[in-house]
Amino acid sequence: MERLDKLLAATGRWSRREVKGLVKAGRVLVDGIPAAAPEQKLDPALSRVLVDGEEAVLRKYTYVMMNKPAGVLSATEDTRQETVLDLLPPELRRQGLFPVGRLDKDSEGLLLLTNDGELAHRLLSPKRHVDKVYYIRTDMPLTEEDREAFARGIILADGTVCLPAGLELLGDGREALVTLHEGKFHQIKRMSASRGAAVCRLKRLSMGTLVLDETLSPGEFRLLTGEEVTKIGGKP
Repeated sequence: MERLDKLLAATGRWSRREVKGLVKAGRVLVDGIPAAAPEQKLDPALSRVLVDGEEAVLRKYTYVMMNKPAGVLSATEDTRQETVLDLLPPELRRQGLFPVGRLDKDSEGLLLLTNDGELAHRLLSPKRHVDKVYYIRTDMPLTEEDREAFARGIILADGTVCLPAGLELLGDGREALVTLHEGKFHQIKRMSASRGAAVCRLKRLSMGTLVLDETLSPGEFRLLTGEEVTKIGGKP
């Protein structure tokens, strides 16, 4: 059971103060009956809520897939640079969304934004080893020896230990797919650099069962489908 004002505020359309005014004016109906109070408890999966005759889509958590463009920070706010939250409309920005994991400023591709902290923890926990697949393009061809080195795991110059990772060479080796089971700082770039190749482009294609919707242009986003939410362990 959840509070009515919390559920309506979570849609991003109204603040809790605005919900209080709507309820007081009798403009909110719960299962056909005027809401008794903003703090009224209800089950969002069972109750139907109308505001000014329009049904409100109630959900405790929101899950957004974005095709992050290069040049934008994976952060909730920054005083000097554009963030992924700045690409969202006000009704979504008001829902307390945050990026699950980070993509470097110059990286692009799949980024999940949510206000479900429990799910984010599960997806990012090193113990879970959630696979993340990236497309990379390098300035020098990677080789079969590099693939074997990735598969063994790489110890970087500063002593950082990188777990074994997948490296699938494409074409002449200047393109590849990398599969990580962890997410250390600049990990793919540092692993590739240790093998003598600089990453020129990096794009995340998937995280666990969640796959980037290639119909989304850079900077575009959409809500996850119910099936996608269920597969990643969220709460539809």
